[in-house]
Amino acid sequence: MTTTTPIAAGAAATSPYPPLHGRSVLVTGGAGGIGRACVRAFAEAGASVHLVDVDEQAAAAAADDSGAQAHTADLTDPAAIDGLPCDVDILVNNAGIQHVAPIPDFPPEMFRTIQSLMVTAPFLLLRRVLPGMYERGWGRIVNISSVHGLRASPNKSAYVAAKHALEGLSKVTALEAAAHGVTSNCIDPGYVRTPLVAGQIADQARTRGIGEDAVTDDVFLARTAVKRLIEPEEVAAVAMWLCGDHAAYLTGASIPVDGGWTAA
Repeated sequence: MTTTTPIAAGAAATSPYPPLHGRSVLVTGGAGGIGRACVRAFAEAGASVHLVDVDEQAAAAAADDSGAQAHTADLTDPAAIDGLPCDVDILVNNAGIQHVAPIPDFPPEMFRTIQSLMVTAPFLLLRRVLPGMYERGWGRIVNISSVHGLRASPNKSAYVAAKHALEGLSKVTALEAAAHGVTSNCIDPGYVRTPLVAGQIADQARTRGIGEDAVTDDVFLARTAVKRLIEPEEVAAVAMWLCGDHAAYLTGASIPVDGGWTAA
């Protein structure tokens, strides 16, 4: 894989990413974290970017930062998905939430919400965008999964179930779409420096009765060889790499960006 350098905010117009002029992209959960890093990277590569987020103010700020077009939508509502752009070349399924609790205490309504957002919404978006990709003979589906799409951790039943389901959906998409010039792959990060992970660190610190630094070092990074959190721009770089023409033969894959977690 070609090494790329994460782009900082306010970087020059020159981009280390494959040029994507004339391509259009839809990024869910695009107002923060990995999604916002993807929005910025795609925009700097010359693509026309649509970002979707449930937070209208945050979506507008991210759009102002990158020149993208913001869409506010609750992806757990199928009617809201019906109002999103469908004629795009690249779909980045990134939106997600987390809830940490043992199974006997896990709220069923939260379990359903997580499946709706992280499994059903990507499925419905695929139904919207694949016909146009098939017609044009080119497309890229990039699913931001997780190391938890390949491994499990206690107290994360809904998240682990959803990410495993997303992995399966991505593989089925890859098989169905290959004849049409469309690829589908998952990126499987470990712990990324995002607001979602910051919330998990705080939750774990309260649950375990230890400090947040101890959670990061002794819990989150215990199974990784590279002892630091991943930066969102590093995940975005892999997403960009998957969208170049050089990656046309790579489909149905799950790419770990996990500091060696799954290698152990």
